[in-house]
Amino acid sequence: MLTVRQLLSGKPQNTVYSVRPDQMVIEALDLMASKNIGAVLVMEGDHLAGIFSERDYARKGIIQNRKAKSTPVTEVMTPGVFVVDIRQNIEDCMKMMSAKRIRHLPVVEDQKVVGILSVSDIVTAIMHEQENRIQSLEQYITGY
Repeated sequence: MLTVRQLLSGKPQNTVYSVRPDQMVIEALDLMASKNIGAVLVMEGDHLAGIFSERDYARKGIIQNRKAKSTPVTEVMTPGVFVVDIRQNIEDCMKMMSAKRIRHLPVVEDQKVVGILSVSDIVTAIMHEQENRIQSLEQYITGY
């Protein structure tokens, strides 16, 4: 089974994008739009304070009439973020994402954030693993 470390090392770009809790929501949205991502981590120095996603903005911002230019991220972020250790496997990630109904999973190593995985990253990795397994079985059966 593929580990989180292997998956992160295979990602074309493993940049962790983040904002500070005191930054305005508009800054987080601008960053997310410019990087074409659905969430950013909320960091206080090296400490993971939360995560801010498009879903947070829709549910805690727009619906509650909060203005992106005057609302700090801390008011709409999700605190108490679930994380995965870099040594775990992608099946662990999928189970956690499914059970907790989350789409983004920060990756930690020795309590330091080293990456972030999306549900798309996990699904793509599982599909590639299955394709490789099928090819191996086909080669075994046909003798090629």
